[in-house]
Amino acid sequence: MPGERGGDATLVRAAQGGDQTASAELLRRYRGLIRCKARSYYLVGADRDDVIQEGMIGLYKAIRDYDPTRQASFHSFAELCVTRQIITAVKSSTRRKHTPLNGYVSLSRPASADEDGERLLEDILAAKEICDPAEIVIGAWETKYIRDGIVSALSEFEASVLRLYTAGRSYQEIAEQLGRHTKAVDNALQRVKRKMETQIARCRAC
Repeated sequence: MPGERGGDATLVRAAQGGDQTASAELLRRYRGLIRCKARSYYLVGADRDDVIQEGMIGLYKAIRDYDPTRQASFHSFAELCVTRQIITAVKSSTRRKHTPLNGYVSLSRPASADEDGERLLEDILAAKEICDPAEIVIGAWETKYIRDGIVSALSEFEASVLRLYTAGRSYQEIAEQLGRHTKAVDNALQRVKRKMETQIARCRAC
């Protein structure tokens, strides 16, 4: 499992300074963790790649916000951010019924459990995940292929929406900053997710 002994802190500092190679390496290291987190959910009517994408967003936020003077371990902080991002997406999807994330439920949740986010969070935090070691070791070529493919496939507007979304902005804030309607923002994010799915599928077919 990735840890600080592997130089994560150094990579994070470089990534925070704009080093894309460092960002790609962190994504490679933590992709297995994200996949393991994704297994705690069942997506009705779709597949778990959507959950993985939310986890990736959580990792990007962890890289952006990590402060070694406040958090003892980047690994622990990244795991927390990934989990929070997925939970936020689940709770948000409950309010926006038209989004693809609408069907997420925790696999660890009893069948009689309530649908509210607090119970879901409780179940998730209580769950123990067993990760396949093979999933932890993901080739750097895969990460670069996916990242480069997604970047090249996005329009300028989609890239701007994604950048603001991963920075933690709400739909309304993004719409106001870009001078567009919230529906246009939502549509752009759905297109981004579809393009991510396509790129991941292409990578798996290689």
